[in-house]
Amino acid sequence: MNISPAFLKQLWLTIGASLAFLIIGLVRGYTASALPSIEQYNPAIVQHSEQKSWTGAIASFGAFLGSMCSGPLMQRAGRKRALKLTAPLWIAAWIIVGFARIFPILLLGRILTGLCVGFVLAPVQVYVSECCDPEIRGRLGSLPTLSMSLGILISYIAGSWLYWRYLAFLSATFCVGMFLVLIPLPESPVWLETQGLDNSASMKWLHLSKHAVAKVKDVIQEPVKSISGNMNPAPAEPEPKSLFTREVFFSSPVIKPLIIVFALLFFQQFSGIDAVIFFTVEIFQKSGSKLDPMMATITVGAVQLFSNGISTILVDRAGRRPLLLLSAATMSVSMVSMGASFYFEFDQDSWMGYLPIASLVVFMLGFSLGFGGLPFLLLGELFPKHYRSQLSGMASAVNLLSMFSVIKSYHALDHVLTSAGTFWLYAVFCGLALVFVAFFVPETKGKSLAEIEQHFRGNKHQETVSLQDIQTKF
Repeated sequence: MNISPAFLKQLWLTIGASLAFLIIGLVRGYTASALPSIEQYNPAIVQHSEQKSWTGAIASFGAFLGSMCSGPLMQRAGRKRALKLTAPLWIAAWIIVGFARIFPILLLGRILTGLCVGFVLAPVQVYVSECCDPEIRGRLGSLPTLSMSLGILISYIAGSWLYWRYLAFLSATFCVGMFLVLIPLPESPVWLETQGLDNSASMKWLHLSKHAVAKVKDVIQEPVKSISGNMNPAPAEPEPKSLFTREVFFSSPVIKPLIIVFALLFFQQFSGIDAVIFFTVEIFQKSGSKLDPMMATITVGAVQLFSNGISTILVDRAGRRPLLLLSAATMSVSMVSMGASFYFEFDQDSWMGYLPIASLVVFMLGFSLGFGGLPFLLLGELFPKHYRSQLSGMASAVNLLSMFSVIKSYHALDHVLTSAGTFWLYAVFCGLALVFVAFFVPETKGKSLAEIEQHFRGNKHQETVSLQDIQTKF
């Protein structure tokens, strides 16, 4: 089997960057594992359900704050450097969680771990998208989400036998690993170009094809004749205008992908995914399921990892749209089933006693096939080059604010609507996501970032490279 150097180098970079998403998984899975341990060994720290709710939700609020800074950070420092700068703060945050003796210190550590999530969420996906050839960008761009699922599963498994403080210290070691792995990797050639820096060394290291770095110009610039009859070169490409002008922000290549990505990331969270991830053990305890809650939690995490792996294999074959449609339909049906298991309170000694675990397994399968990772992949694909940093930071903020809202509101919704009503509400959002994808989300399989940008412009623009003449490596 002949594996090209381009694939190996781009895979290496993707795995290194994906360590940040693995740590995001550790942050997301920590509450489900740590809260039972805290209640058993240190009950004075977290004493009631409101404190439980804040322990889970505060990390996503910190992530929202961090995402507001991620756009300017990766635009000025670069994609790779933004990740490296985050690693030491993440180490410190996990150490604070591990040594917390009182509830406010635990919250401080959690909000700092979340702040780091916000710092890296957009840079990772943008970094990978800009450093991969279009023919393999779907597969490699899905690896960060696969890594996040692995992080959640690691947290579930390790948390089933590790004391909650030791679980925090274990998480800190992954942050050290991320910092070390990033050191030899190159910076994004797209970012280097936007900064007026030489990107030839980065492109050479990555073995990028010309298809990957083709550019779209706003205006086709032809050489013009001077009075003397000589051909003068086209004028230099002007500096891009500020994103926050009416002309730019409401232009087709900005506002259309912005609405699509915002909606996908909103629906991703309001499917109820993080309520499930953060409070899995509690959900199974309330359902009266016949399975051990911690074992059921690990099963759900393993299914998520497996189905994310399937999505990674299929995304460049089936395309983004079919997987998103299948994902939304599966999630909606499984949330209806989950609500029914609470509403009808089936006899736990019958086969229907397995309905809660079966519903959540199917939900995780559906979520991970599409909505788990593809909104993040599209975040790195749809935005125009000059404004990608700022727009992806804004999109991450919407996603993380939605995450905070879902986690913080779960217990309140459970109290007002009951568990059945809460899961049925999530089913409605999944149904809306299905309709939105069917009518508004374009297919990006196999397209260069320039071709995707050209699609949203609504007319044909010249690229600095003729895409039809390029021989790709894959």
